[in-house]
Amino acid sequence: MTTEVETPSPAAAHMRKVRSFVRRPGRATAAQRRALSELLPRYGIGEAETPLDLAAIFGRNARRVLDIGFGDGEALVTNALNNPSVDYFGIEVHEPGIGHLLLLLEKADTKNVRVIARDAADIVPLLPDASFDAVDLFFPDPWPKKRHHKRRLVQVAFVAEIARILKSGGFLHVATDWADYARHTREVLAESTHLTAVEAADLSRDPLAARPPTKFERRGMRLGHDVADLYYRRS
Repeated sequence: MTTEVETPSPAAAHMRKVRSFVRRPGRATAAQRRALSELLPRYGIGEAETPLDLAAIFGRNARRVLDIGFGDGEALVTNALNNPSVDYFGIEVHEPGIGHLLLLLEKADTKNVRVIARDAADIVPLLPDASFDAVDLFFPDPWPKKRHHKRRLVQVAFVAEIARILKSGGFLHVATDWADYARHTREVLAESTHLTAVEAADLSRDPLAARPPTKFERRGMRLGHDVADLYYRRS
């Protein structure tokens, strides 16, 4: 008997080749370590299967937002509390940030957030087609040195995967305080045949387009950086 093995799409396979992050130094507090041990089993999804069954993970069918690299989780929790009818799926690799988010979820008794502690390049290809109403990518690592630009998460292969998992009419929201990353994002997204740039005003009535201030944004503003919010709608 032969077993069929699913072959990753070229875009998904390319995403796995180059890591878009490094595990930077950062010691989790005792509370964060407790959260990773006790709360991640409650809010996390454990081992990923192909494809992930999001309705089973959340226990319902609802509008969904994918938050890639949620940092300390404060913006994610704020959005989840403001939109209890929406399900939020967060991806992050930095353990102190995950622990911080878990503590916030416990304190708020939030029901509509699930977390996975994995690289987005590994998880996005496992998500079902047309399964999200929005994808948030807030303040990704800018990799400012030219030789590191290949590590930037926004690449042609990544955009193809985001277009695949977005519902028709859904949107990608990229926020960055690095002017060169904003330029890079515009150039990469201009090549997409499925995602079209739209103005923030076009999404003003959609609560999923709101973005709470983040720690990274406040730090960038202190350094004199301008923040760019870029929106791309799925056709």
